[in-house]
Amino acid sequence: MALRQIGNQKVRVYKYNTVIIGAGAAGMNCAKKLYEFFESKGIKDAAANIAVVTRGLPLGASRMSGSDKQTYYKMGTSPDVADSAESFASSLTAAGCCHGDLALAEAIGSLRGFYNLVEAGVPFPHDSMGTYIGYKTDHDPYERATSAGPKTSKFMSQCLEKIVRRYGIEIFDSKEAVEFLTSGTGEDKRIIGVVTIDAKSVTQDDFAINIFYFNNLVLAAGGPGELYQTSVYPHGQVGIHGIALKAGLAAENLTESQFGLASTKFRWNVSGTYMQVIPRIFSTDANGGDEREFLTPFFPSMSKMATDIFLKGYQWPFDPQRIENLQSSLVDILVFNENQKGRRVFMDFLHNPIGSEGMSEFKFENLEPEALNYLKAAGAMQKLPIERLEHMNRPAIDIYKEHDIDLYTEPLEISVCSQHNNGGFAINKWWESNIRQTFVIGEMAGSHGIKRPGGSALNAGQVGASRAAEYIANVYAENISKDEDDSQIEKSIEKITKLFNTNSDLNSQQVILQIQHRMTTFAGHIRKLENTQKALSDAIELHRKIQTIGFTIKNPKDYISAIQAEHLAFASTAYLKAIVELLKSGSGSRGSHLVLIDDGIEIHPDVKDPDTGKPLKFKPENKDLRNSMIRIQFNESTGQFECRSVPVRPAPKDTKAFEPAWTDYREGKIYN
Repeated sequence: MALRQIGNQKVRVYKYNTVIIGAGAAGMNCAKKLYEFFESKGIKDAAANIAVVTRGLPLGASRMSGSDKQTYYKMGTSPDVADSAESFASSLTAAGCCHGDLALAEAIGSLRGFYNLVEAGVPFPHDSMGTYIGYKTDHDPYERATSAGPKTSKFMSQCLEKIVRRYGIEIFDSKEAVEFLTSGTGEDKRIIGVVTIDAKSVTQDDFAINIFYFNNLVLAAGGPGELYQTSVYPHGQVGIHGIALKAGLAAENLTESQFGLASTKFRWNVSGTYMQVIPRIFSTDANGGDEREFLTPFFPSMSKMATDIFLKGYQWPFDPQRIENLQSSLVDILVFNENQKGRRVFMDFLHNPIGSEGMSEFKFENLEPEALNYLKAAGAMQKLPIERLEHMNRPAIDIYKEHDIDLYTEPLEISVCSQHNNGGFAINKWWESNIRQTFVIGEMAGSHGIKRPGGSALNAGQVGASRAAEYIANVYAENISKDEDDSQIEKSIEKITKLFNTNSDLNSQQVILQIQHRMTTFAGHIRKLENTQKALSDAIELHRKIQTIGFTIKNPKDYISAIQAEHLAFASTAYLKAIVELLKSGSGSRGSHLVLIDDGIEIHPDVKDPDTGKPLKFKPENKDLRNSMIRIQFNESTGQFECRSVPVRPAPKDTKAFEPAWTDYREGKIYN
């Protein structure tokens, strides 16, 4: 580390071969694997070549989130049911808009990644013979999923971190990324450094700037959870999409976020056993009074309603193709409908579902076979939902108890929330971005398509981390960075200074709330072209205003939220721009969002637009667009985002005999 004076700021400068930004399950695995690859190649002082930089070691979705972060989707490990990488990849690409080479790479690397976690100490359960038993998750035609409980991804992060620390790799915590430093243009463009602010040391006069220079950059900072108001991401999951987009990274499938039912007091998905135990779901007024069984008017029988609640367990994500004919995603629509009326929705584990006057009482024997057979096989035939939940998944109760919510005494407030970004930055089969020597892994990587099996994100993060590390070690393992660019650092300091304006009428926290409201309302699971176009226009104007007048600053902590607000404002324009382009192309309802049009298919006669009172209608998916995706990139010269449609890459079909394949491996041709 070198301490230098640049302008009026004291700047700490660090130099490495590779910097990994993000300290979740993907980032930690990349650091681990990179060290091991460096060691195997005989690189001296391997740990000194690598650094992990994060804005908060205990933060992030891997450490704090529920959702399908509690499920690990891998190739099958059943002793008597065959599985293959090709079949696994087909499950990943089934809904379209997913590159075949990435899907096949995730499939081939699946078990390698899984057993790496087992050896790291993640407590995935197995039987006395060593078989890792699987179960079925959403969009999964095969029982490939496994779990270490509600804290699966947290265990992954912690176990991998222990190894990273044992290897002696330095972890820089509390570093807020401000801007990337670049060199060159066009195909020669590189990201050579990142400007950060030490959140624990920043003062009114000292921005506590830390500069990290590197030859290689790995982005593993997770999804932009703070973009949405109604969100199951942990608080503080901001992401760094804004500065990555500004640096010129291209993104794909930003249109494809995933939404579903989650608790709001403590942000946690209510998937899996939470729904499979079939709790009562009811609504109240804003003050908690006037309880209503709001689902009952929409279902012809208790059997159908209770079975749909059960199916939300592994059909958890909101899916517009599961609305018609009283399918399970109608439940999401009805919850959203209640919220739109200003009412609150709760899950009650102390009571079974309650029907209307014309409905029979809840009885197991009246459930549809899929639900009944599952509960019988699980031995979950207890009288009340809380008893069934305790029998099937006691940790699911404990996780709420840890956050002062007692499911034995109180109902759980829920809403339809943003949960995962299936899109992200464009990558090749080695997880390298359009800017060479910059790799993107985890949720920041755009490796998923319209839909994905629940838990496949964890597998993608582990495989991508390993492949990026392998490529860096075999292609870019030069010495520690020698780059320096004081002029760019001076410009960054000027930008930071300009962002903080005591005369501005913009408050960073209020701006973030404004961004979140806009994204949830117009870029959430319910979308309409004209509304999203207006939202895009408003987002562009907000970012222009921020650049012009900055934010009012009252104390040093406001510096961090101001930087985050500017990044989120910029990222929101990219997301809205991509969504507008997709809607204009006539995509229709797909993935986890519903597109409303006046002359579309009626959702349900009693599900109405709160403004017009007319039944809501939606546009079905245009399946012809499954073979392409929207690619968006910031053009620095014009100051605008540009979109184009790119074709989906197929899975490679070429195979070689052992001897020529061995030759390619020995000679390093596999990295060409």
